[in-house]
Amino acid sequence: MRPSRPVLVEAGLAYVDEQSADEMRAHRGDFGTAGVDSPFRGRTPAENLARLRQMKNGELADGAAVLRAKLDMASPNINLRDPVLYRIKRATHHNTGDTWCIYPMYAYAHPIEDALENITHSICTLEFEDQRPWYDWLLDTLCKLGLLAQPRPHQYEFARLNVTYVITSKRKLRQLVDEKIVAGWDDPRMPTVAGLRRRGYTPEAIRLMCERAGTSKAGGWTEYASLDIALRDDLDPKAPRAMAVLDPVKLRLTNWSELFGSDSHREDCHAPVHPQRPADGERRFGLGPRLWIERDDFAEVPAKGFFRLFPGNRVRLKYGYVVECTGCEKDGAGRVTAVLARVVPDTKSGTPGADAIKVKGTITWVGADDSATAEVRLYDRLFTEPQPDAGGKDFKASLNPHSLRVVTGYVEKALAEAPPDQRFQIERHGYFVTERHDHAPGRPVLNRIAPLRDTWTSK
Repeated sequence: MRPSRPVLVEAGLAYVDEQSADEMRAHRGDFGTAGVDSPFRGRTPAENLARLRQMKNGELADGAAVLRAKLDMASPNINLRDPVLYRIKRATHHNTGDTWCIYPMYAYAHPIEDALENITHSICTLEFEDQRPWYDWLLDTLCKLGLLAQPRPHQYEFARLNVTYVITSKRKLRQLVDEKIVAGWDDPRMPTVAGLRRRGYTPEAIRLMCERAGTSKAGGWTEYASLDIALRDDLDPKAPRAMAVLDPVKLRLTNWSELFGSDSHREDCHAPVHPQRPADGERRFGLGPRLWIERDDFAEVPAKGFFRLFPGNRVRLKYGYVVECTGCEKDGAGRVTAVLARVVPDTKSGTPGADAIKVKGTITWVGADDSATAEVRLYDRLFTEPQPDAGGKDFKASLNPHSLRVVTGYVEKALAEAPPDQRFQIERHGYFVTERHDHAPGRPVLNRIAPLRDTWTSK
């Protein structure tokens, strides 16, 4: 049951101490010296109860008194030298407002909350190992006094899960928020639950990464790439596929009217929603004379081993026709504004003539009039160093200036019509999620969760 009165004080196991902070610190001792009892330690339970009521009622100033447990000031474990339970602090609480001016210390509240919430295994990091005797004493004592029931929780300590390119210090994360280096606690680059959820990482991927990392007392570092690997392993078998162009340049098929009688004709193309899940059905899109392709799928003068579009070369438009590049158009600054190509007849995917012409390259595309404009947020690691705050370094010195790049792209209409928080594998580009706050049907906003493979560079 929930405690309803100051039983530790009534039982003579806690007292109000009115030493100054400096006096308490001096009397606490150190690892080689036993502590000294407070001059207020001998107060009777009645005296302590009266003084505690004054603390609670706001009759004492902040810092004028604390409530301490009465254990052993000579204990070799300094955490057991009469730890503080409550202090006076006038601060507006987010739930109770200004109702209270005394608040429990974390080390006191934590075990009790575990018990009240029926926690069986309280998992902590190694720095709490020295706190376990206090955790045990408090719960055992409250059980003996009839305030808590057995079986009580037990605390277990493991090494912290350290992930490279990540900081988890709340103080440092708050700096990023307060200084507007990130857009808030749920910024998709933040390692908070809200940030990971908004980025698109799945609970299954996070659990899988943790399972693979294992637990130990020894510590160590887990590579950030392992989270992306777990994400790919989770989403690959279930994420629907789609095509998108993120750095677009026009592709004009110059013989379209010649082949199909009109520029208004559209060839119906189809592709599986998921290649290993035929029951999920097909997605359909129209192929016409004007398309969007990735800018780096064309090279006027190709490098060795480049098998995509260049004058005289043939490639397949994925799920569509083979086309032969005939050249390009440029603006006054020499930048390519359109790639020109001709459709090779009788080569449409899925038709008898599709395999008659062999090509070495296949490129993704979307139709200029059968796609939607989308804002695409390309997220990357927030820091350029694996351990950005190790050794007392200024963690902000290794902030990655390319951790967010926003581009305007073109996507299949299925992406534009999807609800928020829908995950996709965009062919060639990686795994994406429709933004939980800003995305709306007809106004798509996508977050990149992870690329298809690890291409990390600190740039």
